[in-house]
Amino acid sequence: MTMDEIIGFVEGLDGVLAIRPGPDDGSPEISWGDTYFFHSPDGVVPPATQPFATIVTKNYPGDESSRLDRPDAFRVNVAAGKESFRHWTGHAPRQPVVDDDPGAADVVQAHPVYGSLGWLAVVNPGRRTDTAVRELLRTAHRLARSRHERRKESTRSSEEGEG
Repeated sequence: MTMDEIIGFVEGLDGVLAIRPGPDDGSPEISWGDTYFFHSPDGVVPPATQPFATIVTKNYPGDESSRLDRPDAFRVNVAAGKESFRHWTGHAPRQPVVDDDPGAADVVQAHPVYGSLGWLAVVNPGRRTDTAVRELLRTAHRLARSRHERRKESTRSSEEGEG
């Protein structure tokens, strides 16, 4: 899978806002070239909300173990929930990971930094993980959509209670 294929797939899901930081938008330079996916039917980045998936194209400080400084390396990061995390890793998010190679390509594994929060990651997804990555992205999108709907309902209930 290429980054463009992944971006196209995720943008095809309902209500997705893909943010691609660049030099002309005021975003920090370190984020340029990466992509952040939010569930946002109104097309505005939701306040105080994390993306449900990202694509990163470089090492970040404290997150060098995936070795994204290699040519053409990138990593898909997905918040696919505890159930998916347990399915792919064999353990709960907060349990320590042993013997994983965070730089291994085309392998679904715990995110090297955010695995304890239930994030999964795949460096350079390919033939072995194509179907899994798409399913994980669908699941993360569904979970983000559900959170968005709960927040919207909670806001609506609060506003009705003020009257």
